[in-house]
Amino acid sequence: MNQPNIRITKEFKFEMAHALLGYDGPCKNIHGHSYELNVTILGKPMDDINNPKLGMVMDFGDLKQIVRSTVVDIFDHSLVLNSKMPQELIDSLSANFEKIILLEYQPTSELMIADFANRIAEKLPAHVELKYLLLRETVTSFAEWYASDNQL
Repeated sequence: MNQPNIRITKEFKFEMAHALLGYDGPCKNIHGHSYELNVTILGKPMDDINNPKLGMVMDFGDLKQIVRSTVVDIFDHSLVLNSKMPQELIDSLSANFEKIILLEYQPTSELMIADFANRIAEKLPAHVELKYLLLRETVTSFAEWYASDNQL
């Protein structure tokens, strides 16, 4: 039988706060979200009868480990800020909070999802391909990343 290409998706949840530098609305203030991240990969199911992963594109547990180590464990329960925030603000927050992440970009869902795609794709095994990410910021707002729209 010719092995079909199959997409599999794993869902993740994490909590994160951020503030948007120079924004003209309430999101310029520190606020948090319960993020949901869906990660979809493409590959052919394993057809080696002697391989314990027989029939799998990738073990969901292996995908979970990659996404947790590259995204979820880093960003969960953190305060994420643009590194161009005023230094005195960064110093004050750092003196009072443990998990502050400074990014070289504005921490919007749009830019974070592109960053997450790069982080995840770098760690995936060669036999699978990252095809799609969805980052849900609120019940009604999300960003999507498609491999077909981007070069990794």
